[in-house]
Amino acid sequence: MADNLLLDPHRYDPDHLDEESRRLLRATVDFFEQRGKKALVDSYNDHTWYADFLDFVAKQGLFAAFCTPAADGGGDPAKRWDTARNAALSEVLGFYGLGYWYTWQVTVLGLGPVWQSDNATARTRAAALLDDGHVMAFGLSERAHGADIYSTDMLLTSDGADGFRATGGKYYIGNGNVAGLVSVFGRRADVEGPDGYVFFAADSRHPAYRLVRNVVNAQMYVSEFRLEDYPVRAQDVLHTGRAAFDAALNTVNVGKFNLCTASIGICEHAMYEAVTHAHRRVLYGRRVTDFPHVRRELTDAYARLVAMKLFSDRAVDYFRSAGPDDRRYLLFNPMTKMKVTTEGERVIDLLWDVIAAKGFEADTYFDKAARDIRGLPKLEGTVHVNLALILKFMANYFFAPAEFPGVPTRHDPADDGFLFRQGPARGLGAIRFHDWRAAYAARAEVPNVARFTAQADGLRELLATHPPGEEQQGDLDFLLALGQLFALVVYGQLILEQAGATGLDADLLDQIFDILVRDFAGHATELHGKPTATDAQAAWALTQIRRPVADAARAGRVWSRVEALAGRYEMTP
Repeated sequence: MADNLLLDPHRYDPDHLDEESRRLLRATVDFFEQRGKKALVDSYNDHTWYADFLDFVAKQGLFAAFCTPAADGGGDPAKRWDTARNAALSEVLGFYGLGYWYTWQVTVLGLGPVWQSDNATARTRAAALLDDGHVMAFGLSERAHGADIYSTDMLLTSDGADGFRATGGKYYIGNGNVAGLVSVFGRRADVEGPDGYVFFAADSRHPAYRLVRNVVNAQMYVSEFRLEDYPVRAQDVLHTGRAAFDAALNTVNVGKFNLCTASIGICEHAMYEAVTHAHRRVLYGRRVTDFPHVRRELTDAYARLVAMKLFSDRAVDYFRSAGPDDRRYLLFNPMTKMKVTTEGERVIDLLWDVIAAKGFEADTYFDKAARDIRGLPKLEGTVHVNLALILKFMANYFFAPAEFPGVPTRHDPADDGFLFRQGPARGLGAIRFHDWRAAYAARAEVPNVARFTAQADGLRELLATHPPGEEQQGDLDFLLALGQLFALVVYGQLILEQAGATGLDADLLDQIFDILVRDFAGHATELHGKPTATDAQAAWALTQIRRPVADAARAGRVWSRVEALAGRYEMTP
């Protein structure tokens, strides 16, 4: 059954999608496989700009199809903003390397302010640039302020007519070396406060756009650029005032989701390589995969990876079914960014413990995965920022469930237009959720689901009887420890929902929750040690240090799935 759960390029056919999407995704896989592993690793090691990949994108119209909303697609049915197929493309690109994913990711971000804008001229221009094979960039962060959108030194002054002149620098801007359109965030020099914010479209080829350098030591280009008296015409202005601020946050809401699928793709390729290497290697007269600790580590890595996929796939459905009265995706979105990407790091660490020195070799994919997987938790807001964000939803999630229609699996070829009509970026504490316990009750017969449910119920009881006091509510370190426990409950919920929708077998589900029970105990231990935890909270934490239900036969059956990965996929040389 392992072949149905991990991406396998030799057998890849995303038959849950429409025919044209399948063709484009299959063509992308074929591009990399025909190019071969040597070219993949050599271009990474040599920091070669991926012009051949961008030529492929242009020739196939890949980004034009996947990144153009239906409203701007001129009636072409292949053009739509479809989160299900975007997730599939993100996973494929991550599978072959972070750089290829990154140029796609920052194109998505760069287009966000455009597709949220009522500026028809800018929208038409963006669609035409995509048709011509251009990539885009998102000019938000600055060297002095990071992505703090409350502070920007990109200043716009009136040109005396109906436009502005922009001067200032941006830092850490992907695709900033070649982007046909750069969405730039700045503020008017003559207007104080939020009313002065402006989002405008710039062109990296303009003489007043000065490319300074690549700020990372990598194949990808993450630029520093400066605008020097750059002319911003009325037709270049995308948003002004509070709408510009909202466009920035809502764009990140759309773009950060791609981080989880990139992490999944990286881990899948690395897992094939690691399991194959370990299974073929003999040490001390024994096959490496015969050692019990190796089997445990590889089994944990596999179960964590499958859990990442289950959660992310189910989150897609909430994104696609969202609307003004159902914004549950705003919890699941930072979860994909915070939880799934950090799980990706754990998967790579487990694999690396097994293959050891092999993971440093320059001609492996793993060497690249081990470096690149670290970046994903740090993009589009740090783990801590996103963990603090999900705390806003905790009270309503546990104590104020609401009725919602069921959210179906969403693989239909529809345009997810609401993502560009999200509205004001506020009111998160008022968002309601359906009863999380229903997903857990549906699989109560699985031993470790039942054990984890008891821990989740315990967390709810802690919040009801010994909630954070006034001092603790100002102690972010304490709250983040609490947030890790909350995140596990949310994570488990969507894993269970997707497991039910896909018919995941009980063995693998039990193995996943074996891990979640252990993780919950670990975070409870961390909470116990916080200096501001009360005696009652610390005593509660000790009650949550529980062992998962052990089942050697079940673990053996899951191991057989992992073992079957050995030699199943190796990239074309």
